[in-house]
Amino acid sequence: MPLMKSKTVQTEIDASFLYQQLAEHEEDPTIANVFRQMSGIEKSHAEAFAKKENISLDNLMQPSWRAKTLNTIGKIFGYDYVLGALMDTEKSISSAVINTKQKNKQEITGTETTHVKILRSILEKEEKVTGIQLSKFESRHRSVGGNAIRAAVLGGNDGLVSNFSLIMGIAGATSGQEGVLLAGLAGLLAGALSMALGEWISVKSSQELYENQMQIELEELETNPEGEMKELALIYIAKGIPEKQAYEMAAEIMNDTTHAHEILVKEELGINAEELKGSAIEAAVYSFILFAIGAVIPVIPFMFTSGIQAIIISVSLSAVGLFLIGSAITLFTGRNVWFSGFRQVLFGLAAAAVTFGIGKLIGVSVGG
Repeated sequence: MPLMKSKTVQTEIDASFLYQQLAEHEEDPTIANVFRQMSGIEKSHAEAFAKKENISLDNLMQPSWRAKTLNTIGKIFGYDYVLGALMDTEKSISSAVINTKQKNKQEITGTETTHVKILRSILEKEEKVTGIQLSKFESRHRSVGGNAIRAAVLGGNDGLVSNFSLIMGIAGATSGQEGVLLAGLAGLLAGALSMALGEWISVKSSQELYENQMQIELEELETNPEGEMKELALIYIAKGIPEKQAYEMAAEIMNDTTHAHEILVKEELGINAEELKGSAIEAAVYSFILFAIGAVIPVIPFMFTSGIQAIIISVSLSAVGLFLIGSAITLFTGRNVWFSGFRQVLFGLAAAAVTFGIGKLIGVSVGG
């Protein structure tokens, strides 16, 4: 139990560190102040947990490897990824708390909800908050979450698990001799092409759907601007903003038709226009590459050897790849790296073992 309690304190320390990093790299002073306040809240949580569990904070105040890695990702790809990862962690923690209370038949008070609401409420209480600032923050925490990095991790996982299972099935039927390399390369190419095509269709169809909805919203804005202003004000009121302030914010936004359209698209339709600028072809290429990177790992040994030796090396390389993928996933879940890594290895090896067994049975049946 002490280890789990220390981990809770460390999670709060990491959150405090990352919110401080967000504040330092945020250009908007109002939003930066929100992040600083959140950093202070998280630090106070850490101190309270440490006091309750009789843990010395002196040994725990340094951010963990996960927090440092996320900060490095923020420096390279932008701190929206860090904000997204923080939100994912908060959601995961909230869900765990609620599930625990439900199992123990304890009362759910509502305090278990995510810090997204806290962030928004702090922002709304800022004296000089504007509709532009609120919409900027809202769109960011909805649209980010380390999505690109998560896609990379999951794309590599799909390629590795699917091709590893395919190769082990063929290896089981042929004892790792003929046809395994060809099957592995074919599986890599077929899977990567399928993923790329699926990604292209997904991005393209989403763009076409959202563009149509955005065009309708623009027409509504041009024909009935007063109605749209009232609609936007009501959205802000529903979020808890005082009625007078909500109408002032809506009126401010409506002064610029182009910007008003962007805000209405985000607030009313829940569409982030920035996401529509992505190229469907670019998404397909990335999907192809990420899948192929994972899928090539179990194939490599069969390029240089065969038989049981190739099978053993393939299993070993795939296990390492699975562990690394499981470890990378903890950047978004906040779970223990060893638990997530070995869980990924267990599931991947189990899937490969099933296909290997099936291949063995089919090989024996065909052979004799």
